[in-house]
Amino acid sequence: MEFFKIRRTIPFMRHALVFNVISLITFLAAVFFLSTKGLNFSIEFTGGTLIEVGYAQAAEVDRIRGALDGAGYKSEVQNFGSSREVLIRMHLEKNQSSADLSQKIISILKQQDNSAELRRVEFVGPQVGAELAEFGALALLVTAVGIVLYLWLRFEWRFGLSAIIANLHDVVIILGFFSFFQWEFSLPVLAAVLAVLGYSVNESVVVFDRVRENFRKMRRATTPEVIDAAITGVISRTIITHGCTQMIVTTMLIFGGVALHYFALALTIGILFGIYSSVLVASPLLMWLGAKREQFIAPPKRERRDENDGAVV
Repeated sequence: MEFFKIRRTIPFMRHALVFNVISLITFLAAVFFLSTKGLNFSIEFTGGTLIEVGYAQAAEVDRIRGALDGAGYKSEVQNFGSSREVLIRMHLEKNQSSADLSQKIISILKQQDNSAELRRVEFVGPQVGAELAEFGALALLVTAVGIVLYLWLRFEWRFGLSAIIANLHDVVIILGFFSFFQWEFSLPVLAAVLAVLGYSVNESVVVFDRVRENFRKMRRATTPEVIDAAITGVISRTIITHGCTQMIVTTMLIFGGVALHYFALALTIGILFGIYSSVLVASPLLMWLGAKREQFIAPPKRERRDENDGAVV
């Protein structure tokens, strides 16, 4: 389905160097912030205390969060299981036990609502957090390798290499935003980063498939012309797909509350840069790596003459 169709091919590859210089500067800035400021990890990674509190009626999460903030406690508060159950995540300070912290928290909440009842207290150790960080990095690595192998088998190794460089460019930039603004990096955000990695490669596959098709159809066109025609041909699909996805993510960003805020924010950044990288980073890399028509079209069979009668075989 197309809402519109562009009749004239847009010369994207004419400005490929400019686009990639911008990408390189953005990428290096993200790496700089990651190396100097690091990520603001949540308690799943650093260790902390989980406190579950039950109420007689539906809990007002914003009021609970405001009460704890007013008392000087930095916390994450969200509903858990039902509207009457609340899960509070808190960093554990030095020389402080989970039991002491939970008693202070429940006393603050009882002043606000006497029906508040402490259900359970769990301590998340830093060792568990280190394992989560390690497994998260391993998940990114396995996903990246899988994408390269898939594109290598489906297209050609140049396509796989171009796509993974562009997609890792998106991941690093997302992490750079979280590092620069010191937004909390939690497990939902890690899930969003992995989702962006798969989401971006989908757009790359669509563009690459059209490039392969155009190599077979446009016999006299150069590689830049083939790529320009491929990108122009999928613009309508790109706008529809990413526009619909972004509408859903924006809904989560606005109405999802604190629990989904950074998850939706990471997806928003990933979608925007995913469009950019799939079109204006992966495609120029494919051109510079030397993609040619001969890689997709089998050479014609050479004629062989019979030695006895000279007939063509």
